[in-house]
Amino acid sequence: MPTSASRVFGFKFTMTLRTTLDFLLYDWLNAPELSQRQRFADHSRDTFDAVLDTCERIARDKYAPFNRLVDTQEPRTEVCPDGSLRVVLPQATHDAQKAYADSGMLSAAQDYEVGGMQLPYTIEAAANTFFAHASVSMGSGMLTTGNANLLMVHGTPTQKAVFAAREFAGQWSGTMCLSEPQAGSSLSDVATRAVPDGDGAESDPLGPRYRLRGNKMWISAGEHDLTENIVHLVLAKIPDADGKLVPGVKGISLFIVPKKLVNAAGELTGQRNDVALAGLNHKCGWRGTTNTLLNFGEGQFKNLPGQGATCGPGLDGQGAGAIGYLVGEPGKGLHCMFHMMNEARIGVGLAATMLGLAGYHASLDYAKNRPQGRPMGMGGKDAARPQVRIIEHADVKRMLLAQKSYSEGALALALYCARLVDEQHTGEPAAADDARLLLEVLTPIAKSWPSEWCLEANSLAIQVHGGYGYTRDFPVEQYWRDNRLNMIHEGTHGIQAMDLLGRKVLMEQGKGLQLLGARMLVTAARAEALATTLDLPAQATELVQQAAALRVALADVGAATQAAWASGNPGEALANAVPYLQAFGHTVLAWVWLDVACAVLAKDPTLAVAENLGRTSAGAYFYHYELPKIGAWLQVVSQRDPLCAALPEDAF
Repeated sequence: MPTSASRVFGFKFTMTLRTTLDFLLYDWLNAPELSQRQRFADHSRDTFDAVLDTCERIARDKYAPFNRLVDTQEPRTEVCPDGSLRVVLPQATHDAQKAYADSGMLSAAQDYEVGGMQLPYTIEAAANTFFAHASVSMGSGMLTTGNANLLMVHGTPTQKAVFAAREFAGQWSGTMCLSEPQAGSSLSDVATRAVPDGDGAESDPLGPRYRLRGNKMWISAGEHDLTENIVHLVLAKIPDADGKLVPGVKGISLFIVPKKLVNAAGELTGQRNDVALAGLNHKCGWRGTTNTLLNFGEGQFKNLPGQGATCGPGLDGQGAGAIGYLVGEPGKGLHCMFHMMNEARIGVGLAATMLGLAGYHASLDYAKNRPQGRPMGMGGKDAARPQVRIIEHADVKRMLLAQKSYSEGALALALYCARLVDEQHTGEPAAADDARLLLEVLTPIAKSWPSEWCLEANSLAIQVHGGYGYTRDFPVEQYWRDNRLNMIHEGTHGIQAMDLLGRKVLMEQGKGLQLLGARMLVTAARAEALATTLDLPAQATELVQQAAALRVALADVGAATQAAWASGNPGEALANAVPYLQAFGHTVLAWVWLDVACAVLAKDPTLAVAENLGRTSAGAYFYHYELPKIGAWLQVVSQRDPLCAALPEDAF
């Protein structure tokens, strides 16, 4: 029998992940080519490998052994002397956070001048996969890095020096505070208010100073003691001259609201800001990460004598509001926040991917070691024969191939998007602009597709384990629970679908969609040309058939896009946005797998290496079993099927 959860991130699994990363980075994406660019001139494959080695080691030593512990020992609260709540986390989480911060990965892609390594984002993203694979619930600083990255783009020089620099150094951590209990994903209904903080507010060196009052919900890492301060980025509305909030998202502004107040030199003043933990959300998965309800400006912290900075003293105890500093221009907060939101969406997709891969690796190990049943032959089963390992059964191979095609395909897509980020920032102007548009179109897919299909991979991992998969003796049930969140946070499936069909494929006269289609056709042509050089007839035929199927799928998606908008009625077009998202995503993944197959066969035309046969077989599985599904999805899109939108409430 295979061993249980303790093996989940053992040497075997890290080597499997590392082999996959090496192929995708070096044989497919040609990441070393980035070293020829001025920004990355100090780097080479040797430095890239050193970063991967370091992250692999930290993940193996500080994260993986405690994945089950943080799932069972959830964050808890203690009452402070002033009546407020503080969060208590296991020591393992503190140790992991420190090891990650000490590695420099929080600022890996930043300039040398701010303590960064000037690594390509492609390498940073790849290195961070080890942490999500080992324990996604413990986290690895995604929100802190995203928070600081936003400030580096939209903050003032002082805001960058005081807040972003300390986040990159790991001294402080960061959050994003968008949702509210009454609004959820509907940001136009944000009710948190921000009013100028009296005389001198405009000249505060940390930025125009406001007082905020309101409540924020679902705030990951909103309260903890892992760092000495927490930098909240808060969406709020500034009232007009009549004291009313501007309706819609155009009235939203963005504010830095630190947990503890600081001066212009970045020194803690010893005062708590009026940001209070109202409670923890107890989740299905991601239990190691605090998820909070925060109250801003309710006068939680009183001026009690003799208290330290952990629980007080407060500002004035009167609920005057939490102090916040405006980021960017008033009314432009959502524009600023999208910088962090888009980064977080790709991060969520990558987290979903690694959970899918972790489940695949665990179920593959189980299938190779679990004896059960006998092979089917012409004479049926012979009970006198010894049992075979379940990996010898065709249906188990089907489930394993499905997981591999979903998870490794999603990883390839995520790293391709990371490569586009580097192209956008360091490429020639025309190539950089193409990368920008491609990222716009692919971001909803990079977030949503892994969230749906790597969750399905986790479900299949449980199925491979049979009854054992439904117990806590093996890690696959936790992977499923952890992954179920990813279809929800940072924009639900429905939101991503409406963003894709309602905005991304239409923007700039559909140029992004055209660019993506052109790249797909280049891959199809490459596959057809490569097929003529192969000595493997079956593989050559497979390439040609996949290229033809990709061309058809691309044409069908294009036709469905036009048909959806044929009436010009957004309600009709977007009623079936999710099936469109699914079909679009499957077409993108089919393209990725064909492009990967071309890279495999260019390197190993005889498929002598078993892992390369595995890659081409996973791609073949996707074309045989998955891509045909898009016909049903696109049919309802093209017909603007009214069933769901028109069904009256009483019919339910």
